[in-house]
Amino acid sequence: MTNYFRSNVNAMASYVPGEQPQRGTQIIKLNSNENPYPPSPAALAVLQNIDSEWLRRYPEPSGGEFREAASKVLGVPSDWIIVGNGSDELLSVIIRACAEPGKKVVYPMPTYVLYRTLAEMQAAEIVEIPYSDDYNLPVEKMIAANGSVTFIVSPNSPSGHVVAANDLQKLASELSGVLVIDEAYVDFTEDNALALVKEYENVIVIRTLSKGYSLAGLRLGFGVANPKLLQGLFKVKDSYNIDAIACAIGTAAISDQVYKNACVAKIKASRTKLATDLKQLGFHIWDSQSNFLLAQPPQRNAEYFYQELKKAGILIRYFKQPGLDDKLRITIGTDEQNQALVEALIYLLETR
Repeated sequence: MTNYFRSNVNAMASYVPGEQPQRGTQIIKLNSNENPYPPSPAALAVLQNIDSEWLRRYPEPSGGEFREAASKVLGVPSDWIIVGNGSDELLSVIIRACAEPGKKVVYPMPTYVLYRTLAEMQAAEIVEIPYSDDYNLPVEKMIAANGSVTFIVSPNSPSGHVVAANDLQKLASELSGVLVIDEAYVDFTEDNALALVKEYENVIVIRTLSKGYSLAGLRLGFGVANPKLLQGLFKVKDSYNIDAIACAIGTAAISDQVYKNACVAKIKASRTKLATDLKQLGFHIWDSQSNFLLAQPPQRNAEYFYQELKKAGILIRYFKQPGLDDKLRITIGTDEQNQALVEALIYLLETR
């Protein structure tokens, strides 16, 4: 067979996303950290009133309408914002702009495994530094690694913990490369790192509308950084990466903070209840500031529970990798979905 690909592409493994059942399938889906509630009615109204002209013409290339709306919500100038086809695209843009063979991409583990895939695509050197058992960030080791790009997720996935503000400040002040603070789950916590963007020009904060705004299917994310940093990222992004419909719907969604905050409050309350219920079943639960829980079964037989729950029509996430192979990541669903999960777990614990 003819080999068409670069050697690093041949050697790499593909990123494996969470399972996506077919539409209409009666599945309780708690494996991809999607919001269980519908998007803002204001966003749905935009969708129902699409002008055909939006489809005929190319969209505004920088997502200007959305940038203006996000600017008002966040209190940052609109030219400090870059919009992407999901936050994943922006992660790819950063790697394309800043990483290459001979340069390092650094991040703690366990975390979002897409970072490894993106770095492998650029044949960059990958430095994975283990978290401690209590998920304290290995700050000194990360600084010493001297990455051209350093990724930090806060709240982190799959642990759900928030990285201490003083640790992020230390990284920002001592790293010579780009510090990417991935805040995909920021809507579910009280802390954020946006202030660091104004203080350090090597910091970019990445956010998404997939989680807090219930728009995972829309594919819209954004980054906030000093225009000096964004200048290089705009050079490598696709010309028209944000479609007109996504921009319009996203603008309505981010402008409706009242609705988003109401949904987030329900998820936080459900998170507390589900954590309590799982602890009563003997699961070890890590404190979470996200819309999911990291859970360790009493007998640490995580793969068994994953497989059996799947048979019962409940999808959760299992990572077969060191440090996670005895744990499960469970997305917070509605109270009814969470109760169905708990009842299924009770049955499995009683019949095992």
